[in-house]
Amino acid sequence: MSVGGYDLRLRPAQPATPAPDAFTIHRAEVADGLSLAYVHEGVGGRPLLLIHGYPETKRIWWRNIEALVAAGYEVIVPDLRGHGDSDLSADDTYDIVTYSRDLHTLVHDVLGHERCGVVGGDVGGVVAVDMVHRFPGFVEGLCFFDTVPPILLDEYTAAGIDLGSIRAIGDGPSGDYRRRQGGEPDVLAAELNSPALRRNWVGAMYGPRLWASPGTFTDADIDFMTEPWADEARLRAGWAVYQLGFGRVAAENPIMDRPVAVPTLVFYGADDQVVGPDFIHCCEVAFPNRVGPLVLPGAGHFLQWERADIFNPTVAVFFAGLAALTTSEDPELASHD
Repeated sequence: MSVGGYDLRLRPAQPATPAPDAFTIHRAEVADGLSLAYVHEGVGGRPLLLIHGYPETKRIWWRNIEALVAAGYEVIVPDLRGHGDSDLSADDTYDIVTYSRDLHTLVHDVLGHERCGVVGGDVGGVVAVDMVHRFPGFVEGLCFFDTVPPILLDEYTAAGIDLGSIRAIGDGPSGDYRRRQGGEPDVLAAELNSPALRRNWVGAMYGPRLWASPGTFTDADIDFMTEPWADEARLRAGWAVYQLGFGRVAAENPIMDRPVAVPTLVFYGADDQVVGPDFIHCCEVAFPNRVGPLVLPGAGHFLQWERADIFNPTVAVFFAGLAALTTSEDPELASHD
């Protein structure tokens, strides 16, 4: 889906990208012997957790952190276990519920927040939905974009949605990565037998594989995004969630079988070739208490980076509105926690 008549040549310049070392990287243990790396800026503001997906790390949020801090948020940006600067799992445990529990431990137990806003796309969006249901009251508001929608097959059918059209769980024009990463990871890893080849595999998703809108990632941007994926163990960790569809066993299944009642801001990148426009219809069913879906022109799968000029102020205003509504209904909740 593209926005008819939108000329990519006229897409506004995006906010400047902070330097790779612009933010202090903190570490905290969230499971026995396993620590997550995270950025933690704007301490004392209203807590906002930003959850990356694949093929991403916390770096995908580099254009969003400063703007959200300036808007009054305490911005918490972790690397999922096995990703970026976080520890690898000693027993190869990588799944949605484990990610969800890790992040709840970080925000609730380590940083001391009883509730927070959560923003997530791709794998991060699925983790966020699980957190909504698994930890009632913890997620006070959600921003959800370009990912697998909640699995409400009966509701989607009743709404007239063709289940076969849901590209996020099927084989779209660039869906072979699911089969390769999920079904034959050893074969793929053997082919990607050098740091350069591993980075090229990931880099294609920011370029010629058309996950992103054309021209939104420069060579320097792609170099920044792919550097953490040079290591085979980390690349395999990123593939693990895809293997869940090919026989990999998770101790628990994510809670994705019910509508999401918390207030939700829904975005969709118009040029996303991984998640199709069926996402819009599914979200209209799955999120009854929503703003959107807002379709962003000139953006694809990584819309928080590609259209940070729209994303940052919209997210800031949405969560500020929730805060105002919450405190007007219950003044005792005026504190950030």
